[in-house]
Amino acid sequence: MKYFVFFLSVFFAVSCSISQRYSTTNKKAIKLFEEAIQAPNKTIDPVKRVPNFRAGIDLAEKALEKDPRFWEAHLLLGEYYENYREYASAIKHYEAALSINPLHSSTGSTFFFLGNCQFVTGDYKGALKNMQTYVANRNANPQLLKEANIIINKSEFSIHAKANPSKFNPINIGSGINTADPEYFPTITVDGNTILFTRRIKDASVPMGMQEDFFVSQYTKEKVWGKAVPMPKNINTSNNEGAPTIAADGRSLIFVACADETGRNYGEGREGWGSCDLFYTKKLGSRWTDPMNLPGKVNTSSWESQPSLSADGKTLYFIRRVSRPGETPNSDIYVSHLQDDGNWGVAKPLSNVINTPYMEESVLIHPDGKTLYFASRGHLGLGGSDLFVSRMGKDGNWGKPVNLGYPINTEYDENSLMVSPTGEIAFFASDREGGFGDLDIYYFELPTEFRPTRTVYFDGIVFDADSKMPLNGKFELIDLLTGEQVIVSEADRINGQFMVSLPVNREYALNVTYPGYLFFSQNFNMTLPDNQDAFHMDVPMVAINSEVPVSLKNVFFDLNAATLRPESFIELNKLVDFLKKNQSLKIELGGHTDTRGDAKANQTLSQNRANSVVDYLVSKGISQERLTAKGY
Repeated sequence: MKYFVFFLSVFFAVSCSISQRYSTTNKKAIKLFEEAIQAPNKTIDPVKRVPNFRAGIDLAEKALEKDPRFWEAHLLLGEYYENYREYASAIKHYEAALSINPLHSSTGSTFFFLGNCQFVTGDYKGALKNMQTYVANRNANPQLLKEANIIINKSEFSIHAKANPSKFNPINIGSGINTADPEYFPTITVDGNTILFTRRIKDASVPMGMQEDFFVSQYTKEKVWGKAVPMPKNINTSNNEGAPTIAADGRSLIFVACADETGRNYGEGREGWGSCDLFYTKKLGSRWTDPMNLPGKVNTSSWESQPSLSADGKTLYFIRRVSRPGETPNSDIYVSHLQDDGNWGVAKPLSNVINTPYMEESVLIHPDGKTLYFASRGHLGLGGSDLFVSRMGKDGNWGKPVNLGYPINTEYDENSLMVSPTGEIAFFASDREGGFGDLDIYYFELPTEFRPTRTVYFDGIVFDADSKMPLNGKFELIDLLTGEQVIVSEADRINGQFMVSLPVNREYALNVTYPGYLFFSQNFNMTLPDNQDAFHMDVPMVAINSEVPVSLKNVFFDLNAATLRPESFIELNKLVDFLKKNQSLKIELGGHTDTRGDAKANQTLSQNRANSVVDYLVSKGISQERLTAKGY
């Protein structure tokens, strides 16, 4: 954190106008010191484009050469070095000022500035000691006092976190993905076999000499990531494309595209609202459609970035800048929901349980739909931007964020965590030593206490049972316990391929529909340990005029009885809707039991179960004449 950048120089300027009394009597030192106060505002730093504090540093250092115990010069140097984030030098001079005259400030503000620098550099014990000294001062500045108490809490947390580290062994993901260029912002499909990420590449055709593009890598049979290839040219442009989120099935992509230096050009065929916007593209067969500005009310004239799409494709989390030009930078996590007309609704900020007065910088909604990972500078952490996890409660609200702890988090900035569908592995970008150069993507085993609900998947092809022709079937996955619609998806319209996520510890009814066909039914009981693996199952769709029997896999009865269980009503209501849409259709309901027990009793039970289903359909408005019940 950094507070009140110009506080000390303003203090010195006022002091000089009131009194010429300093701790030194060396006139040359005083002259150099006063020139050092004025120097930053006379020129602009050519590199950083801010007041030239370096000129002030040179003069103040010369003042100290004339009198090393000139504590005012030490104090000024502390501020200037802190403005340049050269914290070690700032700490040196703040400590020198205090050692020469610990009572030089009636408010004790130097203890605050020293403690702040120590916290930023990970000296949590030093920060705690100096902040406690500061808050004990009766004359402490009220605003700084508030910030000091925050740093005290964070220092105490950090000391405990470092004393109780998590197991953390990051491994470079390999040369298939990482290069000498920076790689970051990974996103992964629910089967864990496709990673899409951002790479910053050299490009002499653009003003900055470099720009961001997307690359994609496939996991191979040799259990390594294959050589990454760039996305097509209608996705990658000479502008920046970054921070992608790929749908669970790998066939939809939402990403960030920013305008060029004119503020208007987002790339050929693209239009935006200003700054950086979210764009959408869809994969049809093997081709990605031309990106379009995300339809609906997500993008604004502000800056939208870091999208994360839920596995059901209906909820989008992202980062929006909420500060105005000239204000301290600030951003929050927002959420938008997909409307029935295909547009995204008005985005709303998450509650202050998640968002803080400081910057939230990245967000990830896990495929389980209930676990949120994000980066924040405002929650209790070790300094800079830390990673946190929050879990959605039964009331639909997000719980108190939990810091992922040390050494996942450090005094530096941690950002953009990506967690695998199983929840066992997490990915992040780092420029740590031993990589291929600059930022590389790494992975590590996520500690158990931070893991989401394990999520596997169901994939295959939808096709006509007779002609084998691929079909663009519509999928609906429903939680049998709650009746909640968990996933709505569709098969690829070109090749019929699909992939649907299945969070474990639930039982699901799956229905697949396509006009002119009977609906397909399947049951997934993910509460059983033996079922918690990925499923591959092709979906043959039977035409309405066919006499091929279709099973209803989500109709349940009490043991040895014909009483329908409540979870059966979800599928039977689907059948009611289907029959109402196809008024000329007549069907036979065939009841079955297992082969155990007396054959005659089983026959009677089968007939009674078929009768129960017919009775339910009739109660919902389906004519008795269209229904036949038969036990087998």
